[in-house]
Amino acid sequence: MPTVAVVILNYNGKNYLERFLAKVLKYSQPHAIYVADNASTDDSIHFLQKYYPQITLITLPANTGYAGGYKEALKQIKADYFVLLNSDVEVTENWIDPVIQVLEGNEKIIACQPKIKSYHQKSHFEYAGGAGGFIDFLGYPFCRGRIFSTLEKDVGQYNDTIEVFWATGACLFLKADAYFELGGLDPDFFAHMEEIDFCWRAKNQGYKVFYCAESTVYHVGGGTLEAENPFKTFLNFRNNLLMLYKNLSAVEFAAIYQKRQILDSLAALQFFLTGKAKNATAVYKAHTAFRGLKRNYSSTEVPGLAHEQIYKNSLLKDYYMNGLKKFDQLKAAWKI
Repeated sequence: MPTVAVVILNYNGKNYLERFLAKVLKYSQPHAIYVADNASTDDSIHFLQKYYPQITLITLPANTGYAGGYKEALKQIKADYFVLLNSDVEVTENWIDPVIQVLEGNEKIIACQPKIKSYHQKSHFEYAGGAGGFIDFLGYPFCRGRIFSTLEKDVGQYNDTIEVFWATGACLFLKADAYFELGGLDPDFFAHMEEIDFCWRAKNQGYKVFYCAESTVYHVGGGTLEAENPFKTFLNFRNNLLMLYKNLSAVEFAAIYQKRQILDSLAALQFFLTGKAKNATAVYKAHTAFRGLKRNYSSTEVPGLAHEQIYKNSLLKDYYMNGLKKFDQLKAAWKI
């Protein structure tokens, strides 16, 4: 029987631990459960020590974000599989075994996610993951069940097990050996899109990423940074550019970056016109920070746009101009 380690990264999330940890314990037996604390300043550690002594606690010396926190924590854990679980996720009965079975079924599948639904609206998919992640050729991520701000109701339309482009970090199942082989999550990302970067790197090396509908969890979302937080805007724009730079060939990136400079300037203008000047500034800061970070990397020699799970049309155009709001509506222009 393979060994599975459920690893929850916590930062000032005592309220979520109080709300969700009991179900993680109840529905994750006999697997090991860890909480890696990212230098919380609330009462999280005391709470865990008092009420959950059976859980292995890893205390990290500084808050290095989602990517850095997991990077350090997973070095200290030995298991065949890791489950990276957000503290604001409610798990359900039998949420682990079906996903592990998918990973066990093919040596090339190294990452997989369950169905991610909204904790606050349980009939609908949740923003961060839905029914498996995809991306368009310009780098805009989306999911089955969620394109930009449009969330679909779950009526069984994605009750399948399929290959996807990326699996969400909210509940990410990983083969441990392959995770380390690929260098793990990139701590330069701090938070946001590090899981997409990891999945893209994996796919560039010939691995596969899957979605499994036989497991369902419910995600609160926005537990650390609210959607309109300027720092979140900064991370999303900076990390998206870094992700593209790392996973595209130099020729591919050069062509796309020209387009992205224009589109990101338009996004900054929209922020400014809607009274979000700090978010507008964050977009420009993101480009400056990206140009500094990219010195640490080189583009891949692999043609990163070759994967069939990349939407070759413009998602922005199809969503805002052509009215394609749902995943199934994209299929006419896309063969997957």
